[in-house]
Amino acid sequence: MTNAAGFSRARRGGAAPAGDVHARRRGQIAVMAAALAWSTAGPLQRLLEVDSATQVAGRALFAMIALAAYVTFVERAPLVGACRGIGRWGLAFAACAAAASGAFIVALNHTTVANVLFIQAASPVIAAVLAWAFLGERCAPRMWVAIALALVGVTVMIGAPGGGSLFGDLIAVVMMLAFSVGLVITRYRRDISMAPGTAIAQVMLVVVAAPLSSPGSVDAGDWLVLFLLGFFQIGLGLALLTIGARLLPAAEVAVITLLEVVLGPLWVWLAFREEPGTGAIVGGMIVMVAVAIQAMGGLGARRRSASTPATD
Repeated sequence: MTNAAGFSRARRGGAAPAGDVHARRRGQIAVMAAALAWSTAGPLQRLLEVDSATQVAGRALFAMIALAAYVTFVERAPLVGACRGIGRWGLAFAACAAAASGAFIVALNHTTVANVLFIQAASPVIAAVLAWAFLGERCAPRMWVAIALALVGVTVMIGAPGGGSLFGDLIAVVMMLAFSVGLVITRYRRDISMAPGTAIAQVMLVVVAAPLSSPGSVDAGDWLVLFLLGFFQIGLGLALLTIGARLLPAAEVAVITLLEVVLGPLWVWLAFREEPGTGAIVGGMIVMVAVAIQAMGGLGARRRSASTPATD
């Protein structure tokens, strides 16, 4: 679970030139692989036999180590300096990321993986509303259609009987709103690097959840799963996204990462026979159409910009 749209906006540098087919293909493969890594959160979480606080703290602990290593060795930035350099808006982003990440695990414990991922998918669309309200960003008619569809889709998922619980779905909505606010912060301060902020978010989660956790209840199998959630699902996913986001436009990244929403419920259905309810399927499809409409608008704008002759 990583905010792909926000990261691709906050990254340094632009997408690869349109004519660089090989670079674009490498970017697509990297983003697909990132989505594949993120999609493992549901089935891995279903293997855990510890309480929510222990899940949150353990996952965050390993993610913190992985992200610290990423900042130090991949971004080649002094860890302490990078964390200090994000400023108050970076800390606000970190708080949003921590709230979203913690709510993600709690929601998975109380509702279906499909409900959580489909509700999460609406984050970029809801962020557009917040950016319009607080940053004055223009909302084209296409965007208002996407926003309306996303709200309808989430309402269908929460209101439909069966599949998940109302509490779990509402926690997923909290997760989605926290993601959306984080997205708006990255739009407002595009110079903020997501990697140090995400690392700080994991520190926040450890500080909050560790006192409530039960480390004595974690056996060797649970430690392995928590390690995979922290290092593989978050750490590797972020590293792959970094590679891909530098080679692709943000809108294309957003579309490709919808693969996570498709694969996540599929894995838990294959491994645990966890079937999403009809409401989750219908509402989720509506949300995905909304996100696709939004992203295609971004791709269309980029094509028009690319086709406009440069002037001196």
